[in-house]
Amino acid sequence: MSGGGGRGPPPPGPPPGARRPPPGGYRRRRSFATWRRRRPFWGGFLLLLGGGEILLTEQASISVVLQAGAGGVAAYVLPLIMAVCGLLLILNPAQRLFYSVIGVLTSLGSWVTSNLGGFFVGLLLGVIGSSMAFGWLPDQEPRRRRRFRRRPAAPAPASAPASAPAPASAPATDPPTS
Repeated sequence: MSGGGGRGPPPPGPPPGARRPPPGGYRRRRSFATWRRRRPFWGGFLLLLGGGEILLTEQASISVVLQAGAGGVAAYVLPLIMAVCGLLLILNPAQRLFYSVIGVLTSLGSWVTSNLGGFFVGLLLGVIGSSMAFGWLPDQEPRRRRRFRRRPAAPAPASAPASAPAPASAPATDPPTS
């Protein structure tokens, strides 16, 4: 009996220079990237950020807003609608046109109701995000980079004579009519 406790030699490791399997986070990142490409992610994200930024720039407490009436409530409702439209753009891309139109209208409406649209930052984020989502097309193949190559010059046609062109300074005269 050997003093090894009944175990055999340790299993050999991967041979030198062999590729290791990717870590678990790699697979999750790839699946998230694939999911993100199938929807107007960045447009919805910018619209969501714009709504959040406008909500954070509001200075009044909710009790003051309720006493101010409909104008005060609109200062909180419009950025909330922007944020909800941003989330819905990401989660339900089939209705992207409707959500992006509502998003751009509420972004522009926040200019009047919410501190100039969150000091223009939230307004711009909302308009740019809504425009990106409106212009997004599903199932579009990724663009390939074009390589601009110079094409070789086409040879001169063989049927054209190699004579010099007629001078352009000679005026054309019409024959006299009688």
